[in-house]
Order: sequence, then structure tokens, then C-alpha cells
Amino acid sequence: MQPSTFNPWTWRDPSALAGGYSGAAPDSAPPERPESGGDGPDAPGPGTPLDLVGYRVEATDGRIGSVDEASDDTDTRWLVVETGPWIFGRRVLLPAGTVTRVDHLDRTVHVDRTRDQVKKSPAFDPDAYGQPGYRDQIGDYYRETYRQS
Repeated sequence: MQPSTFNPWTWRDPSALAGGYSGAAPDSAPPERPESGGDGPDAPGPGTPLDLVGYRVEATDGRIGSVDEASDDTDTRWLVVETGPWIFGRRVLLPAGTVTRVDHLDRTVHVDRTRDQVKKSPAFDPDAYGQPGYRDQIGDYYRETYRQS
């Protein structure tokens, strides 16, 4: 079996963070504005700092909880998610690599793991989540979930 090239700590597709917008070619026409006038919130532009705290988090099979904390560290990006009552208020650490897209209009972060995979993740340790050894443990768990998929 070949080693996985999945890096759980980086955004797999930075456009997912910006609402999934695709890049424009020099000869492409500007996108059409919504009929409502486009006066609602929109995805931020490149380089705009994002605050995902409070966004809902959705797994492939249902809601996980909401973002309690988010990192913007260069090499290790992650979300701390408060799961609420479905797993007794447990907090989990989700690497940024699990995020498939962010819907800023609905304030929702979509991840490509199931609720069960998140539930079985290593326990969140508020004293160790900034330490490389702990992040390795979390990263190894999520790498293995991709191998099994």
C-alpha cells in the first residue's frame, strides 16, 4: 500500500474556505449578480482573515456541532468543534484537511467525515492540542479514516 499524501493540517482546496468559488480566466465574463441585488453577506476575498467561530459543522451524514475555536497557524490549521448533546457535549479537534467547503451565507462548515468517524476520534485535550505529538495522534487517526474509505 502506498503512503497517503493527505496532510490533515492544511486546506486541501483553499477555495473551499472562500465558499468554493472557482478562479476566473482572463477571458471569462464576470459572474451574474443574484436578482436580489447581491446585498447580502458574501465570501471574503483572498487574504481576508476569517472567523469561523459559531459556524455550524456538518458531516456527510448530519450535523456535528459548531465551531468553538479555529486556528490560522501556517502549518497546522484546525477547528475545535463543540458537539453538543449528540456525544454528551464533547469537543473534538478537526484538522482543516477534513473541510470540503465553507458556506458563508448559511454559516456552515462541511467536512467529509461521518458523524461516527468524528465520534471515534481521539479525545480532545485542551492542554495538549497545541503540541506536535498530540496533533500527530489526531492527524494519524484522520489519515487512517481516509485509507479505510
